Amino acid sequence: MTGHHLSLAEVEAIAREAHALQTDKAGRPYAEHLAAVAEGVRVRGGDDGQIAAAWLHDAIEDDALPVEWLAAAALPQAVKDMVLAVTKRPGEALSSYTARILATPGALLVKEADLAHNADPGRLAVLEAATRTRLTAKYAQVRALLGLVGDVSPPDRKNPANPETR
Repeated sequence: MTGHHLSLAEVEAIAREAHALQTDKAGRPYAEHLAAVAEGVRVRGGDDGQIAAAWLHDAIEDDALPVEWLAAAALPQAVKDMVLAVTKRPGEALSSYTARILATPGALLVKEADLAHNADPGRLAVLEAATRTRLTAKYAQVRALLGLVGDVSPPDRKNPANPETR
């Protein structure tokens, strides 16, 4: 695609509108999660494309926007690829899902920020114990499959265009 691409502010506005009626598992406005993931990508050294993908990371999976919208959106192909990479498909094995994330440039950082916010102890604390235990185990399994163990992230998660992530 050539020509004008949506700005980060435009992507944010679209994501906020698409998820406007949605809440997270704790009953909070879903846009708070999107903003936290976008900020998580930014502080980890992500570029504007990764931040845009962070704003849109759940849009297709949650049916907030149709996949046709993403295909036609005025976004770089790399952003579309990242969004599709982090979109879990119904019935998809975690190994296939994580392999796709690892194979898509830039997607690992988006998923890392998503997992970090999802696993935040403050967010998990308000959930019922059984839900908290199930989600904690799920997030740990996905982190392990992505190589996100301990405090050291894999080198391919880093953004080579941003020296702060090296």
